[in-house]
Amino acid sequence: MTTASPAARRSNTTRSARTPRTAHSARSARGADAARVLEADVVVVGARCAGAATALLLARAGHDVLVVDRASFPSDTISTHVIARSGMVALHRWGVLEAVVASGAPPIRRVEFTSALGFLQREVKDRHGVDFLLAPRRIVLDGVLQRAAREAGARIRTGVAVTDVVHDAQGRVVGVVGQDEGGPVEVRARLVVGADGLSSRVARAVGAPLTIVRPASGAAQYAYYDGDWTAIEHHLGTNAFAGVFPTHDGQACIWVCTPEDAARASRRQRRDPADAFDDLLASAVPGLAARVDPGARRSPVRGMLRMPNHFRQASGPGWALVGDAGYHRDAVTGHGISDAFRDAELLAGAIDAAMSEPDCETAALAAYGQERDRLAAEVFEITCALSTFPEQGRFLQLQKQLAVAIDVMAGEMAARPLPRASEFAA
Repeated sequence: MTTASPAARRSNTTRSARTPRTAHSARSARGADAARVLEADVVVVGARCAGAATALLLARAGHDVLVVDRASFPSDTISTHVIARSGMVALHRWGVLEAVVASGAPPIRRVEFTSALGFLQREVKDRHGVDFLLAPRRIVLDGVLQRAAREAGARIRTGVAVTDVVHDAQGRVVGVVGQDEGGPVEVRARLVVGADGLSSRVARAVGAPLTIVRPASGAAQYAYYDGDWTAIEHHLGTNAFAGVFPTHDGQACIWVCTPEDAARASRRQRRDPADAFDDLLASAVPGLAARVDPGARRSPVRGMLRMPNHFRQASGPGWALVGDAGYHRDAVTGHGISDAFRDAELLAGAIDAAMSEPDCETAALAAYGQERDRLAAEVFEITCALSTFPEQGRFLQLQKQLAVAIDVMAGEMAARPLPRASEFAA
């Protein structure tokens, strides 16, 4: 992958017509003594799944990691909830799976699939040390990962809104600047990791270009309901895919994916998102809708009415992206958390190598991007195909391909060594 010039990296930022902001000019712009300065080997911007997992693995490898996030935790976020086998294998390998279960996330050992072509049921088999799935609330899962990262030695500072990156005179990213309740803050670091989601400030600040783009055509909405939910359920309707993910507190995340235009049409017809959601369920998957009591709803309806499908350049001089900041796909396959865990592990290995052998930084970060793209490719293409809602026979065929692809990925990740300093050192 070709590294973009400093000018190209700035092309997507609000300061595209200006010279690169260096550490000196950034401090001068704020006043000579206005900003508090912090230092770390790595600063991770974003403390949710991707960022907390990256920090956990780097801290365990002995690196000084500072995580910053504009949110105050515990804090919820829009999420696909379910953790596929590849993500479960990661939690197991990292030694945090038991903590997630102890938080009250119910182990799920049965998956059901209902369509016009019939009903399928399967038990979750024991593979790679995992014989169940989870669909935890993010308000809980993110906290479990953050605690594990802190226990490993990472520092986490919340309420810090990163506003820009800092470049040195050669154009390398050498830190970030932002604000917290105490005023301006600057963090100087050898590497900056953007784990700050789909609207990543870090990705915009470094001008990370999109490298693969597919049409964005799908919408996903969900809410939490009380009830006796014991299995992951998938219900395929006409131009709709809906289901049930049992989660914390005796509740389930009940969700529906549709084409974007269908979701927007329902919102125009019924101004209340909850009413629009009920209508979508009733028209698209009446069998599931008949079992959902609107009076048992315990949350507002949340989701996205338009979900991009793209890859961004994964890294450059002094920076890297992980999670939705670097790679985003439609929620129809529910693989976002598992993608974040995979990429956190890949990136932590690359950064560990770069920290231990600085001369291999460019090769290590480039290898991270190549591996991310390779491992994500099949699920990405299947996701894009599913998000067009093909006829049911084709949809089911793609679902079977997805299951195989996830198991293959889980096996490959399970066989990899956890991040170690010599991984990319030749």
